Amino acid sequence: MTRFTFARIAFVVLCLALAERAPADLTVENSRKTAPDFTLSDSKGASVKLSDYKGRVVLLDFWATWCGGCKVEIPWFMEFQNKYKESGLSVVGVSVDEDGWKSVKPFIEEKRVNYPVVIGNWDLASVFGTTQLPATLLIDRQGKIADLHVGMVDRGVFESEIQILLKESAARRLLSEPAVFGLNQRRGH
Repeated sequence: MTRFTFARIAFVVLCLALAERAPADLTVENSRKTAPDFTLSDSKGASVKLSDYKGRVVLLDFWATWCGGCKVEIPWFMEFQNKYKESGLSVVGVSVDEDGWKSVKPFIEEKRVNYPVVIGNWDLASVFGTTQLPATLLIDRQGKIADLHVGMVDRGVFESEIQILLKESAARRLLSEPAVFGLNQRRGH
């Protein structure tokens, strides 16, 4: 077995071990439910369809400009968008402000929000299981809800769950490649 193959196997084992130690509120992969789909417009009128993000980990944030906890969390989400975008994370914000873009557009421009924001409503929030703010869902690459945080949580919890979801899918991809187990190598090499 070559060093490269051994290193890949070790990486997969490490990723799977980390996933086993997921925070208690991260739903086990085979128990996750498919996230409801929606299509809404962003501040420039472009359509944002949740199902278009399949294949990426999505942090879906229900928020409002008047929500104190939301204002604390949005900079974290902007940082996560920058830090993990290349690894497969997409952040999408859904504002439930009743006056829509009148409040939201100046807010996202002032804060320089670096991810798509759409205007939703409480009916949409309730479809995702929340009637309170802030509410943030983590959706895995298969489009299934891995977690729902209602209220403010520790920034480290968000980040560790994002890392776990990104590693889950990385481990799955590596396991599906025959080279992981040396299957594409000739015997004796």
